[in-house]
Amino acid sequence: MKKIKVIIVDDSQLITRILSEILSQDPNIDVVGVAYDPYEAREKIRQLNPDVITLDVEMPKMDGITFLKNIMRLRPLPVVMISTLTQSGAGITLEALEIGAVDFIPKPKSMPGERLGAMAATICLKIKQAARVNSAIFENYIDAEPVKRAVIKGSSNKSGHIKLIVIGASTGGTLALKQVFTALPKGMPPIAVVQHMPEGFTASFAQRLDNCCELSVEEFSEDGCDLEPDHIYIARGNQHFTVKNIAGRLKGSAVDTEPVNRHKPSVDVLFDSVASWCNDQVIGVILTGMGADGAMGMLRLKKKGVMTIAQDEASSVVWGMPRVAVENDAVDYVLPLNKIAQFLVDRCA
Repeated sequence: MKKIKVIIVDDSQLITRILSEILSQDPNIDVVGVAYDPYEAREKIRQLNPDVITLDVEMPKMDGITFLKNIMRLRPLPVVMISTLTQSGAGITLEALEIGAVDFIPKPKSMPGERLGAMAATICLKIKQAARVNSAIFENYIDAEPVKRAVIKGSSNKSGHIKLIVIGASTGGTLALKQVFTALPKGMPPIAVVQHMPEGFTASFAQRLDNCCELSVEEFSEDGCDLEPDHIYIARGNQHFTVKNIAGRLKGSAVDTEPVNRHKPSVDVLFDSVASWCNDQVIGVILTGMGADGAMGMLRLKKKGVMTIAQDEASSVVWGMPRVAVENDAVDYVLPLNKIAQFLVDRCA
């Protein structure tokens, strides 16, 4: 297997040393260079032709967001952001994902071996995932600016048959969800979402979506509350999200149990909670993402009569979760991302 060539871009010698040590322990990763500012990084990218770069936000001479925009315009390649787990850090990181970064990892710190070992495994996995992204996707990010999409008009002959939409996404999902949700009109059933994202980021993500959507978007936080039409509920990081049907009322719950498929929240947990009671009044959607979380849950939904949709390979940043669902015969429709909102509106609004 060809080694993944990585350049680390960070002005902190401590961070570059820790990241270099972590990544060098993986036999499939080769740290070919370190840069302490974007201008040095630009030259090393040109000389060393990396497969992936890690990029800090706050750096001298040029901030990481500006440099990321330059990368996406001049030399698109997979970028993994190094993020601080703070509210301000979450906002900047989400902006980076909209510009074209494929993922982010928490800024590592010097810590006891066992804890660092768990973080090291996550960092190496994300680098390897980034190296496998669909390179054609980067064409959509070049010179990208936040633009509110035209809202699809609902049908005057809506049946009201669909009572709930459940959606799972991972790598590339923040931008995919934004594209779908900004096109949805009023008149939609409640939408329950699991996007793989750590605690502290989901509230900022929900707020950014709420600012550009016709529907109300919120981080799910009130355990046991009714799920209302025209609302999108984003699972909180580090909590599973389940939906129950109690006497015809849909109620959401936050569940603090162990990770499933290494994820918390997990798409399978959400899908399985709905599969325990659902019928053909539910639509299940699985979007771009690495791994297989949600694939088996989607199969269980389909067996209960749920209409199931997967994002197609050409429009996915990583066709992992949708691919596994398709291979397991869990999917009724495979659609490009730009067709999914219209499909949902045609059946719900």
